[in-house]
Amino acid sequence: MNTARALLVSAALAGACAAPPALAADYPDRPVKVIVAFSPGGTTDTLTRSVTHTLTQKLGQPFVVENKPGAGGNIGTEFVVRAAPDGHTLIVNSVGPIAVNPTLNKLPYDPLTDLVPMVQIATVPNVLVVPPSSPAKDIQGFLKYVKTARQLNYSSTGVGTSSHLSSYMLMDELNVNATHVPYKGADAVNDLLAGRIDFMFATIPSVIGHIRSGKLRALAVSTSQRSATLPDLPTIAESGYPGFDAGSWFGFFAPKGTPQQIVDTVNREVNATLPALNEQMLREGAEPVGGTPGQFAAFIKREHDKWAVLVKQFDPQAH
Repeated sequence: MNTARALLVSAALAGACAAPPALAADYPDRPVKVIVAFSPGGTTDTLTRSVTHTLTQKLGQPFVVENKPGAGGNIGTEFVVRAAPDGHTLIVNSVGPIAVNPTLNKLPYDPLTDLVPMVQIATVPNVLVVPPSSPAKDIQGFLKYVKTARQLNYSSTGVGTSSHLSSYMLMDELNVNATHVPYKGADAVNDLLAGRIDFMFATIPSVIGHIRSGKLRALAVSTSQRSATLPDLPTIAESGYPGFDAGSWFGFFAPKGTPQQIVDTVNREVNATLPALNEQMLREGAEPVGGTPGQFAAFIKREHDKWAVLVKQFDPQAH
């Protein structure tokens, strides 16, 4: 009798161990929640919705976007870190919460080890924009203006985001004091449009419509190379500050422990989706990337190391 019971227990344990691969093989078997750690309407949100729309069609289950903004992306990120590693709660995240915040904040988790990189979606330059009422008509005019202005303020999509650090780095280069006004995401653009904010480094997709309509004036891009979307705009680096490089990037992550088969499924389908979105992304200011999970992980490590040096050097929280 004891032998029979032992065999039953052994069989049950074996079945339990076999369950995750079986579930992975059926993935997804119900709707997938995709967290965006910023408010609706921003670049992270826009890119996520474009990709998840196609994933829904290809994988036969809804990929439902849910915004959880706050704390520079930390609230939404931690939510996914604590989620079950079954592939049904994912996050599309960006440079701030993943590569900057571990150095900037004392976090109860480590996004570099508690999240699994699945696939990079895109890289996105930041563009320096001012309201039409600004006296700065081009980047050289802006550089002169900020050195003589009595009081300046700039908005960002949150403390520690690439939007924030781009402005901080430039003000530091110019030896200019300016007040940082952080927002939870896309709301950062609203006060800029109203003229209550003097300038902002924003991701191109979040402001390209306002640039084309004349509601915002674009002066320069933050990356080392010019943008394919706005090729006539100079870089900050070529405007007198060599080495200036502060772009954004976005990609899918899953909680630690997510089966590799699920990671590979999402990676494969996103890579298959990007070519169809290529023209749209480039038109809006994003440059599709794709690649393997390993390539994305290596890229993230390089980004973390780069920003860690800058955060420790500049202490952005003081601004």
